[in-house]
Amino acid sequence: MKIHKELVSQFVIPFLVLASIGAYLLANLVLHQQLIGLFILFAGIIIGSFDLVEDTAKSIMEGDFALDYIAILAIAVSILTGEYLVAAILVLMLSGGNTLEKYATRQAKASLTALKDRIPNQVVLWKDGHAGNKVSIESVNVGSLIFVRKGEVIPLDGVLQSENAQTDESSLTGEPYMMEKEKGDHVRSGTINVSDPIVIRVTKADADSTYRKIIEMVKQAQEEKPRIVRLAKKYSTVFTIITLVIAGSAFIIWRDFTRVLAILVIATPCPLILATPIALIGGMNSAAKKRIIVKKLSSMETLSRVNTLIFDKTGTITIGKPVVRQVKIVDRKYTLKDVYSISEAIERNSLHPLAKAVVSAAREFNAPVMHAAGIEEKIGLGISGTVNRKRFTLSKPPKQEKTAIMLMEGGSLVAELYFEDSIKSDSVIIVDKLRRAGLELHIFTGDKREAADSIVKHIREPVSVRAECSPEDKKNGVKELKSLGRITAMVGDGINDAPALAIADVGMVFSHEEHTAASEAADMVFLGGDLKAVHDAIQISKNTIGIAMQSIIVGIGLSIIGMLLAAFGFIPPIIGAFLQEVIDVSVIINALRASR
Repeated sequence: MKIHKELVSQFVIPFLVLASIGAYLLANLVLHQQLIGLFILFAGIIIGSFDLVEDTAKSIMEGDFALDYIAILAIAVSILTGEYLVAAILVLMLSGGNTLEKYATRQAKASLTALKDRIPNQVVLWKDGHAGNKVSIESVNVGSLIFVRKGEVIPLDGVLQSENAQTDESSLTGEPYMMEKEKGDHVRSGTINVSDPIVIRVTKADADSTYRKIIEMVKQAQEEKPRIVRLAKKYSTVFTIITLVIAGSAFIIWRDFTRVLAILVIATPCPLILATPIALIGGMNSAAKKRIIVKKLSSMETLSRVNTLIFDKTGTITIGKPVVRQVKIVDRKYTLKDVYSISEAIERNSLHPLAKAVVSAAREFNAPVMHAAGIEEKIGLGISGTVNRKRFTLSKPPKQEKTAIMLMEGGSLVAELYFEDSIKSDSVIIVDKLRRAGLELHIFTGDKREAADSIVKHIREPVSVRAECSPEDKKNGVKELKSLGRITAMVGDGINDAPALAIADVGMVFSHEEHTAASEAADMVFLGGDLKAVHDAIQISKNTIGIAMQSIIVGIGLSIIGMLLAAFGFIPPIIGAFLQEVIDVSVIINALRASR
């Protein structure tokens, strides 16, 4: 309802100006009351030009050059030369163009605005074992218990207090399947509870929640003036000079204010100012549809020119989660099914990443579910439990290999489980597309050389690899590439990537469980783990900037052609006003293509 009211209010001024033009024509042509007609027409001109004058005054006070100066000059010349109807039509076109611009901008922001609408304003508290009062989301403190019904959006980050739950995280991760949660698991704001009603202990206030941070990133990006908008203003300065030169030359040669007026009318307003921000916000909208949050609009312009792409390995090209690669059975009285069942019974009580990998592998293998008693976990020493009256322990081998654990029965070795970080399913295809797009590719990783080389073999593409990198090494590597004149984009996912992300020309990060320093340092955030997002971001940026520049060049070109024709007397002022509006509408419609 609010949007509809805003839209109606924006059309009120153009409607009043149009009504004043109609009343003027009626008074002159039918009623022959010229003075009444002029009075009504002037009222329409004053009402319609109020915002224009106000905006121009603000730009003068802020020392910001605006193309509105030409518009005001055109209106002034129209009145001085007695072309009152031209002045009114010009005001109608300006107010109508302003309304169209606001409508187009709001349409381009539609997907981003929808982010804010998902989170409820009120939260149900959980007190004394039952749902309590509703309170505003801002008033909920860390440590409070909240109640979330089935189908509702989880409003705040927290820890699950109910025994289990199922959440739909597709809005954040893009993954189409549901996530199983157990008591003590973290749940994130913005996801949906698809199970029975649950109770959550809040761990982050509204201002610090995962989803609120995403909204803030969007808000900051919308308020930023990117380089290409500033570039458009530079073009507008040149265009204004060209306009004044053509108008001045026409007056000197022909001494005809009508031609001067026609020239000024065609130059008002310049479509490059209207279309460029619409294209950029449209590009943000297009990115948001693919769960890419553009924190800085200027990063889209930079990304369109990037020629060097640097990847972190873990969590970027690879999944970032270990999977069971091999099970080596030592004690032959145990089968593979036995090893999985025993290991899963013990490890499902642990939060260790390797434990999750064991549980996942056992379930994929359809191993029979067993139950463990007497669970005891010691940091660094492993986890033990009793299964079928036998005591088993899962621990690291003596050589402290990070990617293996041993299953022991008492003091006897039963089996060894080996893990690896598998490559993402789309990594090979996407890396090939990026290489064919002409990008120079690098991998900076903290892993051992062997692990890095193994990934490169899977990719089968010419990629430069730097292994065993510290956060400082990654930062220095990016700095080195920049010193060679490369325009760089860094893709990472962890806090160790933050220094490199911050120093790169464009930092892009995969946002996972927490809102890390990596997300703070990045210019773009991917709400999921799909590497295709990197390729999409680059393509969207190139498309958006291409459309924006197209609007600038075509808009200026058409306006200059129109001004020259007006200078030679081929276009009268009234036709010029309509012609300029056609140019404006054309480039705005063209700019809206960036949203698709």
